Amino acid sequence: MVQRHIVALPIDGALKIFPLKRWARENPDQFSGNFNPDHTSHQLRGVLIKNGWLTAETEDQFMLFPREAAHLVNEIDHSDEQESEVDVEVGSEENDISFAMEHQLRDFIIANLNGIDVGGKKLSLFRDSDGRDGKEYRTGVGLIDILAIDEDGNFVVFELKRAKSPDHAIGQIARYMGWLTANIGKDKEVSGVIVAKTIDEKLQYAIRVMPNVSLFEYSVSFTLNQVDAF
Repeated sequence: MVQRHIVALPIDGALKIFPLKRWARENPDQFSGNFNPDHTSHQLRGVLIKNGWLTAETEDQFMLFPREAAHLVNEIDHSDEQESEVDVEVGSEENDISFAMEHQLRDFIIANLNGIDVGGKKLSLFRDSDGRDGKEYRTGVGLIDILAIDEDGNFVVFELKRAKSPDHAIGQIARYMGWLTANIGKDKEVSGVIVAKTIDEKLQYAIRVMPNVSLFEYSVSFTLNQVDAF
């Protein structure tokens, strides 16, 4: 069985967990200078263990946590855990499929950006002067899931909510939007889009005071058509 690698961090008096590779990409400062986001989970965990992190292991999960969080290991808050299995809901005619992993949702949105209307304008993937595109765009405060621009060159930040708490999603997108406004987007408008399979009322309340943030729900479906033999 393949083990899932996670990082557990003390936040507000409880442990919250995050997928190791995504957390590593957003926190490269926790690793040595030769950090590579393409390193394997085993390589990443090896660095953290050398840095004094502790581990807890089960048959299907390998958890890493800082030493000061050891007393909280048995009180983990799973609200930020990213699911690793496909969630299938059977409808009357079609199957409604949740994306198994965040990167699948990200790639789907990127492939269909030109069909997404935000503020009445079509979008495209951002590319900076160094040739970096907006897929997992690195900023001074973490990785933006998708950084797009509209027809006028204004920035649109996409935050993908896969099993994240509403507060986590709002906090992340606000941080990224603030960084863009202070840096590469000083003379441009910056807006945000939170994408989730289901938008709850907590998010709806939160964006009442964030008029430049929009909420989108996604749905993906497929049908099976039988093909007769010759």
